[in-house]
Amino acid sequence: MTLTETAYAKINLALHVRRRREDGYHELETLFAFVDAGDVLTAKPAAQDSVTTLGEFAGGLDNPFDNLVARALTALLRSGGLAVTLEKNLPVAAGLGGGSADAGAVFRIVEALHGLPDGWQAKAAKLGADVPACVLSRTHIGLGTGTEQLAVEDDLAGTPVLLVNPRVPLSTGPVFKAWDQQDRGPLPEGPASRIAREGRNDLEAPAISLCPAIADVLAALAQTNPWLARMSGSGATCFALYDTAEARDAAAAAMPSGWWTMAGLLR
Repeated sequence: MTLTETAYAKINLALHVRRRREDGYHELETLFAFVDAGDVLTAKPAAQDSVTTLGEFAGGLDNPFDNLVARALTALLRSGGLAVTLEKNLPVAAGLGGGSADAGAVFRIVEALHGLPDGWQAKAAKLGADVPACVLSRTHIGLGTGTEQLAVEDDLAGTPVLLVNPRVPLSTGPVFKAWDQQDRGPLPEGPASRIAREGRNDLEAPAISLCPAIADVLAALAQTNPWLARMSGSGATCFALYDTAEARDAAAAAMPSGWWTMAGLLR
């Protein structure tokens, strides 16, 4: 039996950075959403766990045996192993939660075969702040470091979305370090569409200061008349939301050929 699971690309429709916590992390308020495309994992039962990585961005993983797929398999004890093939379609260090999405897909594969253990949320959080959100892969509010999940009225499912990355990796740590430490207030209240429209990404300005190409991507997207264009996470990927798939596809065709793009729908 072979199972196939998509590691859905994560985007932050809004990301508000609040106070610094005693543990050194920042208190975050974010609106998570997921695109119906991403990396693809194929798994089949085997004598022991193994991970094979292929695809356009496979080379971006420094050690394929120490990536989040392998670590997720180790965290979920079960009888028998899984031979997992990871097709890496999402760029690395791109603000899309690619590694976290891969780990979330592993959790769903194990759930389908064996069920998840009690306390799986804590196991997921130990792998990364975005992993619990990526296990669920549905629109919701993330609090704390992103691991606390709060339901939200999702009126954006099915919205056409375009992801664009200038093919410049950008690590999260330096972006937070470049942030000006100004708390600009909480997420708006209301359905997902209102939070997205009236929210912001507090990491956008510091990310642009480190990677000016992000501003070029946002300017190019603004020319395509989306109803929202913003950077995701700590960058460098940006997203744009459209009223129709035709408008989204026309926007994708207008992007420079050297940039990475992915078109889809919000889940």
